[in-house]
Amino acid sequence: MEAGEVNAAVDPLAAPALARFADLSVQVAAPVEVGAVGHGTRRVITILGGTCIARDWTARVLPGGADFQLIVNERMARLEARYVLETDAGDRIYVQNDAVRTAAPEVMARLVRGEPVDPADVYFRCVPRFEASAPALRWLMERVFLGTGLRRPDEVVMRFFEVL
Repeated sequence: MEAGEVNAAVDPLAAPALARFADLSVQVAAPVEVGAVGHGTRRVITILGGTCIARDWTARVLPGGADFQLIVNERMARLEARYVLETDAGDRIYVQNDAVRTAAPEVMARLVRGEPVDPADVYFRCVPRFEASAPALRWLMERVFLGTGLRRPDEVVMRFFEVL
């Protein structure tokens, strides 16, 4: 190793690795348009259900959650989804998922209208946080997760990664 180089194996500030954690498919209703609220256009999209396949368990997305969207401008939306997962063992996990979705104005316009778009044309990243009372799932509250997503007309598909 040359002078000034840092050994990545022992660098405490090295970029963290990611481990695939879960894949979700969330069915959604048509948006409820609130309208222009001064700092964007507010929409609320009810979550109808869905599935989650995690590393060590599977779950269903319970109906009744929602995605609270703020269309900031013609290129960007901020998303705040809140919903509950119920594992096959009956444990419940509260999910708070904050995201940003950006695309060219014409692509965003199609997304807002509920039309299909090529996922490669959209930047969709999220930071899910979890709350669980089951002892076996409490570790979820002690980790950071990142995710990617794509929006289809009646479904949101996401993949979550644990930051190691």
